[in-house]
Amino acid sequence: MNATLREDIEVRDGMLVGALRAPVNPMRKAEGSIHDEDEARKLGFRGGLVAGSIHMEQLAPILVRAFGEAWLERGTISLYFLTPTVHGEEVRAVVRAPTPGRDNIQVEVWMEKTDGTRICEGTSSIGSPIDPSALHARRLDKNPSGELRILAGAKAGDAFPEHETSIPHERLDERLKVITEPMHWYIDDSRWGRRVPTTVNQVNALIAPANAYLRDLRSGAIGLYGAIELRNINGPMLVDTPYRAGGTLLHAGETPKTEYLWFDTWADDANGRRITEMRMMLRFMKASSPKYAELQANAAPA
Repeated sequence: MNATLREDIEVRDGMLVGALRAPVNPMRKAEGSIHDEDEARKLGFRGGLVAGSIHMEQLAPILVRAFGEAWLERGTISLYFLTPTVHGEEVRAVVRAPTPGRDNIQVEVWMEKTDGTRICEGTSSIGSPIDPSALHARRLDKNPSGELRILAGAKAGDAFPEHETSIPHERLDERLKVITEPMHWYIDDSRWGRRVPTTVNQVNALIAPANAYLRDLRSGAIGLYGAIELRNINGPMLVDTPYRAGGTLLHAGETPKTEYLWFDTWADDANGRRITEMRMMLRFMKASSPKYAELQANAAPA
């Protein structure tokens, strides 16, 4: 299937509008996860949440339509998540159409429910536009660190442990069983030599350095994505290919219901060439943390 010729991408008033899709939440029974139906309801959500990286998959074919195949090599998608969705909930992707044939250009993107409610918004670009991406333009330290409990000890500038990573083809095959937008680059060997992974696969590989850093910090707290930016520099990433990954913590803070981290991670190939980078906001629900349960128990009247 040629993703650049999809017939269900409409042009409306200068916008490329995708068809309504109903993304699958494949982790509805993953205990200890925000995607688990029971766990999510305990935390006040309608059900297990669809991961933001899954929604990014829905935008990918429209961005290839907008910028061409080169977007897989030098394209960026930068999203802040506004409203969570649950398994089977219909959403559509919208991209402001760029001027054809131009490089170093950035456009507005978002995704919305059937009633027009935006579930995420941000930017996408190709090359190196003058304006910063949605997440690079965002003030990361808007909320102070306060007295962190889940993330106690986390501080800006902390380096994540570097390690070898890869995306096994089996992980891509798992995504292809449920993906709403199966592009041919995922299915067949590409002109870069191997298959291209989906955004879900990429995010899972690029979050690994942060997970290693967080292993001794999070203490069982349940996390969810607050924002994700994927930036291809010498892309795309390829399956069954070794990469060296690392990253840096940018800011740790809190809101009334969450503690959160902003961080950057990266992946280099075997020659040390930077392939891709990710910026992420990762939230942890206070209500899911034993450290906040202890606090509430100690504050309860005798």
